[in-house]
Amino acid sequence: MKKNSAILLIGIVALAVLVGFFVYPKNFGANTRPWRLGLDLVGGTHLVYEVDMANVTGADRDSVLNGLRDVIEKRVNLFGVSEPQVFIAKGADSYRLVVELAGIKDVSEAIKLIGETPLLTFAEVEYEKPKEGTATTSAAVEPKFFPLDLSGRHVSGAQLNFDQLTGKPEVSISFNDEGAKLFEDMTAKNVGKPIAIFLDGVLIEMPTVQEKISGGRAQITGRFTVQEAKQLVERFNAGALPAPVKLVSQQTIGASLGTDSLKRTLYAGLVGTLAVMLFMLLYYRMLGVYATLALTIYIALTLGVFKLFGITMTLSGVAGFILSIGMAVDANVLIFERSKEEMRKGLSRMSALDEGFSRAWLSIRDSNVSTMLTAVILYYATTGFVKGFALTLLIGVLMSMFSAITVTRTILRVFTRNQESNKA
Repeated sequence: MKKNSAILLIGIVALAVLVGFFVYPKNFGANTRPWRLGLDLVGGTHLVYEVDMANVTGADRDSVLNGLRDVIEKRVNLFGVSEPQVFIAKGADSYRLVVELAGIKDVSEAIKLIGETPLLTFAEVEYEKPKEGTATTSAAVEPKFFPLDLSGRHVSGAQLNFDQLTGKPEVSISFNDEGAKLFEDMTAKNVGKPIAIFLDGVLIEMPTVQEKISGGRAQITGRFTVQEAKQLVERFNAGALPAPVKLVSQQTIGASLGTDSLKRTLYAGLVGTLAVMLFMLLYYRMLGVYATLALTIYIALTLGVFKLFGITMTLSGVAGFILSIGMAVDANVLIFERSKEEMRKGLSRMSALDEGFSRAWLSIRDSNVSTMLTAVILYYATTGFVKGFALTLLIGVLMSMFSAITVTRTILRVFTRNQESNKA
């Protein structure tokens, strides 16, 4: 048992040292897995788009907003922008999408990256029959369009194909499950009739439905070139927006304020952590040494998780991590105080620590679970920087529970048993 605990402790310390080199900004981890920093730390572009919901029913607005966010995220990701943040900001009568592109200082470039905002819509077509006795003119047979529920948010993808007989380019579109059902109903209802397809309000094609089409796939053929067909495919794959958007605000954010704030935050966190360690050493003596070692390992491993999983570090994220350090210390304090109570009852040091850990664990678990629930609610109910705070706090608390269960307990088992063996 003692040998296994010693091996486990050596493994944990070795892992923490390796992770320490990995997370240090100037070591090998800088190239293999650089830190992902948010807009407030590296600067970048802040764009706000107003979403026109005039033609969207109230029940569909949340779905449309989520679709828009996914579309813009997909579009930005296609260009490899570092850590884009796209989130929804809803007001009383306002629906906005906020796009933050860290590292992109040129606003024009950022707008270009997001690109045009194609709005794909489908419509039924009807031709008015000319009145009896009137001459048949082009105006008399002008088609009328009746918009359908099927729109860009139902498109799941597109690809370029070539007609095997004519060699002409054609665009194949696939729909999601909801879109497939709407498309099937639409084609069943309009066999022998044309269906109009609009992109940004411009009629791009009006094919005639030959038969009911099931399976959620359709072909768009027309008089476009290969290049035009490729552009159409790119637009569809980037996502045809389910509602029009308009850029209402653009701003370039410098990194100087964030960098200065980061330095102050890290300095405050370092001083606070050292002060806590000093208190633990003075108050708990040898147990304080164990707590300091456990806290150091906790910090290294948690930073390693942040970096390994690509968590974007913002000022609020750093704040969440520093708060979790305090909770990790709380766990050690609870364990030590419970252990001291057991020693005052006359138990041996090792038995008192085991009993103290068992008694403290329930309090640690309940406290951390309530904090994690709060973090989860914050993560899903908020956006932007608060979300980053909630995520780092959640990961930090999870890691502090791991630290209390594994690291602190292993350290106590190894060193306390060694002390008792030496006394014996």
